[in-house]
Amino acid sequence: MTGAPKSEAMQVLTFDLHGETFALEAGLVREVLDLAPETAVPGAAPFVAAVINFRGRVIPLADLRLAFDLERGEATVDSRIVVIEHDLDGEPTLIGLRADKVHEVTSIEPQDTEDAPRVGLR
Repeated sequence: MTGAPKSEAMQVLTFDLHGETFALEAGLVREVLDLAPETAVPGAAPFVAAVINFRGRVIPLADLRLAFDLERGEATVDSRIVVIEHDLDGEPTLIGLRADKVHEVTSIEPQDTEDAPRVGLR
């Protein structure tokens, strides 16, 4: 057969943030945690102003609401921390992301996605 190759569905973890649903490639996600005690980091950017202990490692905790210029939200019973592994400067780095609610791992077609909002994150 000839023609354009079929695009393959991506496995993603879906989560809510300020009434919107976002998705992360499932391969980036290491774990979904209940809220954990946070330690403030003086002088850090507001959207990464805290760290948490993840299995004995101190990792930054990003508040995507602030990164996307949304209002800071209060934690609820559904709030979670999504721990991802992201390559920063050639080194795999663990990062915690606050989420209002985590849904499930699901498949989506690449044509059904939008680029992530441009934010001041590397």
